[in-house]
Order: sequence, then C-alpha cells, then structure tokens
Amino acid sequence: MLIAQPLQAQAFAPYGLVLQAPAQGGRPINGGNAQRFDLAADLQLTAEGGRPMLALFRAQARAFPHAVHEMERHALGSQSFVPLGERRFVLVVALAGAAPQAASLAAFVTDGRQGVTLWPGTWHHALLAVEDGDFVVLERAAAQVDCDVHALPQPVQVHLG
Repeated sequence: MLIAQPLQAQAFAPYGLVLQAPAQGGRPINGGNAQRFDLAADLQLTAEGGRPMLALFRAQARAFPHAVHEMERHALGSQSFVPLGERRFVLVVALAGAAPQAASLAAFVTDGRQGVTLWPGTWHHALLAVEDGDFVVLERAAAQVDCDVHALPQPVQVHLG
C-alpha cells in the first residue's frame, strides 16, 4: 500500500519540479498590472530532434484507492502537468534509472493549484486526476515516441493521504 503525501517541493525534488507561484520574487510586467514568475529555465524538450508540444488533457477522475499496474518514463524530455482551475491529481513516481520496483515508488497529491515538471527519465504513472478536469501538458514531441513502459510484478494500491 502506498499513501499519497501532500506535494512539497523539497520531497518531490528528486523526481521533478513543483510548479506554483512563489510567495515573493516575481517581477512586475505589463506596466505593473501583473507579476511574472519564471518557474523553469530549461524544460529539456529538444533532445534528438524533439520539439516542445503543448497539449490539453481532459481527465476523468480516478477512484481511490487506485491499483497501479505499470509505470512509464520519457528518457529524452521532461513532461509538465498544470491543472486548469483547481484540480487535484496524484503523482506516483520513482527515480530515473532501472525499472522501478514497488518498494521504490513514492506518491504525492497536489493541492489543486500546483503543477509539476517531471525530470527526463523519471518513472511515473499516467495522470491520476482526483477530480474531472482539464490539464495543460508540455512535453517533447518527435517522430519517434519517447515512452518506455514497465509492468509491475504486483499492483500497488495507492490511497489518498
């Protein structure tokens, strides 16, 4: 059994970057009518002829506990998920490298306003929306699909924390 912990930047750092507006540090733009927060300097989307692809995923809510049967990774580029509106989602992740085992999985649940960028090679489960809704996804696109899938020997039950 795996319990999804609240998403915190420090705990998630080995797997990727938490995308959320910082409490301070933005800079004024548009004549002072807006604040700009630069969240990620390099999304690593151009390896081996790749290009950035912006997509919209319309996700259906999953039931929890949820059985995780497989994990996937994108070795050549990062993948970012940002909810439109307040939409919680669960991330089941494992470190980049060898195919993950059940004991190496971690799970996090967003607060509905957070997004994430997964580092290239980070093992993860497909999008696990807690509520129905739309998500903006920024990922690497190329002629050759960059997605390795690994079936877990036994499913792992993920519970909301």
